[in-house]
This record gives sequence, C-alpha cells and structure tokens, in this order.
Amino acid sequence: MKILMVNNFYYLRGGRERCFFDLTELLEQNGHEVIPFSMDHPRNFDSPYSDYFVSNVDFPNRLEKKNKVASAFDVVERVMYSGEAKQKMRHIIADTEPDLVHVHGFMHELSPSILTPIKDAGLPIVQTLHDFKILCPNTGFISNGEVCERCKVHRYYNVVLHRCKRGSLSASMLAGVEMYVQKAFKLHEEKIDHFIAPSQFLQNKVKAYGIKKPITNIPNFTHVDQFQPCYEPDDYFVYAGRLDKVKGIDTLLDAMDQVERSHLYIAGWGENEDALRMRIAKRKVQNITFLGHLNTDELIGLIQRAAFVIVPSELYENYSMSVIESLACGTPVIGSEIGGIPEQVIDGWNGRLFQPGNVPDLANKINFMLDHPETAVKMGINARKRVEQINNPQMHYEQTLAVYQKVLQQDFVPVI
Repeated sequence: MKILMVNNFYYLRGGRERCFFDLTELLEQNGHEVIPFSMDHPRNFDSPYSDYFVSNVDFPNRLEKKNKVASAFDVVERVMYSGEAKQKMRHIIADTEPDLVHVHGFMHELSPSILTPIKDAGLPIVQTLHDFKILCPNTGFISNGEVCERCKVHRYYNVVLHRCKRGSLSASMLAGVEMYVQKAFKLHEEKIDHFIAPSQFLQNKVKAYGIKKPITNIPNFTHVDQFQPCYEPDDYFVYAGRLDKVKGIDTLLDAMDQVERSHLYIAGWGENEDALRMRIAKRKVQNITFLGHLNTDELIGLIQRAAFVIVPSELYENYSMSVIESLACGTPVIGSEIGGIPEQVIDGWNGRLFQPGNVPDLANKINFMLDHPETAVKMGINARKRVEQINNPQMHYEQTLAVYQKVLQQDFVPVI
C-alpha cells in the first residue's frame, strides 16, 4: 500500500511528530511505501520528496514585521486557504499516485486547502487527532489557565470574548474565524473519511460535539524493548514536563509541603521556571531539585530509577506519551483524574489517581506510595505489563491497517 503521510512539521518538534515518524517507520517495516508531505523548515529531516513541501512560514515573526497590516493578511491567507499548499498537494498526488492520505496535522502551516485536491483525486482521508483542535479554537479546551468548553455547539465567538489565544485579541479573532470557516465549508463532515483518536476520552468528545464521521480509538504505541525496568528504585520521584500552571506544577509544589521525606526531581522548563525556583527558595524546601531540560537518555535514566512519576495535569490530556514511557520503564504513575490519563493509569494497579488541583489528595497519594514501597514496585511491574499489552507496535499496526482497509473499501469518486 502507498500512503501519503501529512504533517505540518518534518522534524521532532513534539509528541505529534514522534507519532508521525514512529508510524511511518512501522508502516515501512511492514512493507508499505510512505510518502511525506509537510512544510519546509531548516530542522527538517532529509526527504526525497522535500521539493513538494510547502514554503516555510513563521507566524510570530511574520506578525512582528513593520507592515503589520500586510503581514496579518499574509497570515490569514496562509491559515485559511493556502494556494501554494493546494498546488503542491495536487502535484505530489499526480506524481506518486498514493492509495490513501493519512493526516496528522495540517491546520495553519498547510491549511485546509490541501484537502481539496485529495478529494478531487478520489482519495480517502484518515486523520489522527493528536489534540482537540477540531473542537476548540484554542486547541486544548483551555481559557486563561482553566478548563473551558464554552465553544461547544459552534459558539466560537467565546474565544474572542475571553481572549483565550495567548491573551491576544487578534490571535483569538483569527482562531475564532478559522473555526467558523471550517464549519461553513463542512471541513470535517465532508472531507475527512475516518478519524483515529488515541484516547477514548477524545473519541467521546468528538461524538458529543456532533461530528458524525467514523472514529476509531487506537492508543499510541512505543517500542517497549527500548526501556529497561529497574524494580529497585532509588529514594526519589519525578515530575517531567512543562513548567506551566495548567500542567499542575503549582499543585504539586503545594502538595510537597505535606511530604516530609524522599526527594522530588523536576525535569523540564517553561516561562514560570524562575518564579517557581524563587518560591521554593523562599520556603527553604530541601527535598525539591530543579534539573532543567534533560535530553531523552538522561530523562529515561532518571525515570527508570524513580519510585514513581507524577503527572498532575489540570487540563485535558489526550493520550500522554510521557505516561506511556514512564509505565514502560516499570515506574508507576500518580496522575490526575482528567482527560485520557485514567485510561492509562488504573488506580491501585499501575499507579494512583487524584482529583486535579486537589492538594491534600495529591499529598495523600504521594505519601501512600512512600509508605508502601513494595506495593509501588508491584504497581511498576503491572505498569510494564500494561504497556506491553496495550501499547505495542504490532497491535497499533493491525488496528491502523484495519482503518485503512475500511476506507479503501468505500466508494470514492474523483471530482471532475
């Protein structure tokens, strides 16, 4: 089978790109041909198809140019409907003749215009949803640091009223208009043939928001053999992630006032890092250490020796790769009971769950794990088993192939 694989970026920028490249490799290992389509970027990996990639655009820098009005029109044009992206998509389809198109990300950098030549060619489109963008103008159901679903049932004007997009009126207006344009052109109702949702939580949200297209839950996968469990942990636990309020870092630090032993290592960075360091210094807390950004090997090594990992998110997570990798290391996870996390962390079996933002509840769960080290080790063993069963490459491949076969059995007629 020949698959045209689409994503905004062609370098390891985040979790979506990791899934994009991992799936590409998995399909190629199983004898399929994968053709990438993306945006040009200095950090891109080499590709024989890079001539088809859309020209690079840096939205923040574009908006900071002197002629802000002209730059703003350029940004709007690129986000809403890129003629260049449409033409390049048409060319790559004509030259490579794929059987289907699998989209991971296309909004903004590539724009919805790429979908028109795909449907003109009579090709089915599968889209993996890595976030909540098709439902929320601000992508993550977040407004000013709080979980928000005001825009449900197409009330996208709320993103402007509350300036959800970085607190910016112009950015929020663009996000709202973009969603109304998607709705007007029935982008998801008519263009996408089948969705893949890594979490049941996202799958259910899509249905609840009235999108009628078929959607299949296929959890993310990892190569489990790349992680070596320890099961003899050292006396510390870990937070690894962005230092941002919505990730629950403030709740975690508050909970540490009720934890008098062991040691918390914080691996990550963010705009709030200096303020968080000062906060800890003022409290004269001795059992918290900021490690800053760690490379992948350093982070995995840290997690492998940890008693447990804490994921205190206060926003809807989809299906966290960081949770998968912690569990693959044989390290149990204390996670907040929100979004897709409860699908990964089974309370009392491979970790513990707590109510998001609830400081006493989190402190109790941390102290429970420290009070019961043998139970924590058993949870780590269960954690590894669950990843081997649920998040293995073969299962992911078979489930993805089943979706491909389903859409290829439908009747697609090219638009003439």
